[in-house]
Amino acid sequence: MLPDDFVFSQHSLQDFADCPYHFYLRYILGLAWPAVKAEPILEQERRIRLGMMFHRMAHQHFLGIPSERLAAMVADEKLRLWWQSFLESKPGGAPGNKLPEITVSTRLDGWGITAKYDLLAISPDGAATIYDWKTAEGLPKRTWLKNRLQTRVYRYLLFQNAGRFDPRGVLDPDQIEMVYWYSNFPNQPIRFPYSAEEAEDDLVYLNTLITEIVGMGEDEFIKTDHEKRCKYCRHRSYCDRGKEAGTFDELPGFIDVEEEYNLDLDFDQIAEIEF
Repeated sequence: MLPDDFVFSQHSLQDFADCPYHFYLRYILGLAWPAVKAEPILEQERRIRLGMMFHRMAHQHFLGIPSERLAAMVADEKLRLWWQSFLESKPGGAPGNKLPEITVSTRLDGWGITAKYDLLAISPDGAATIYDWKTAEGLPKRTWLKNRLQTRVYRYLLFQNAGRFDPRGVLDPDQIEMVYWYSNFPNQPIRFPYSAEEAEDDLVYLNTLITEIVGMGEDEFIKTDHEKRCKYCRHRSYCDRGKEAGTFDELPGFIDVEEEYNLDLDFDQIAEIEF
């Protein structure tokens, strides 16, 4: 049912894990999103914009644009505080090679799977750290993050792309770490080191998940039993699960803008910061 050139991502896999029917509507039928995600719409747009602008500033920072020049362009107070916290806590600031907004990919069960890192930092001794910037209001539990497809996909794909980043062509799993940095909790990064055992588990899990998805018939993509999620699904009108959007006040505080909207950030769609 999926086109032969379909490429999986942590977002599409998480969509399936959360609600197979949502995956079916979005990726197989390709239906447009007719409903707003959450109310009020202006607050929704503001939060998306701030999160995307922060990501762009971090990207430009690691490309070498002076931080003070970036800060001078910030008008929003919340974004200014995030940026100051970022500069003071210096995530990704250790010596080594910095690769912002880099894409990695591999094939599993014959299907492509890809990931885009906010920052990949390679230390002089060859260790690799994936950084992911989060602008959520709250801090999630470590167990919640550990079970997200992002954590599993990002670390596994780095392991599979070892030859791109290590002169030896080998990157042991225990040389890999993923760090979630939260703009509202700058001194509480959540770290996930990797291991050979986890890499083996992720290979089996991701292969199994992709095999399940591509082997399903049309009537097997069932709706989630967790109907609270439907309040924040743009496809809810196709499911007869309500026309009213949920509000931001009801969202868990640790949900990030990328998690809410399944955004693969495209900086061509964000206004440039010019000097």
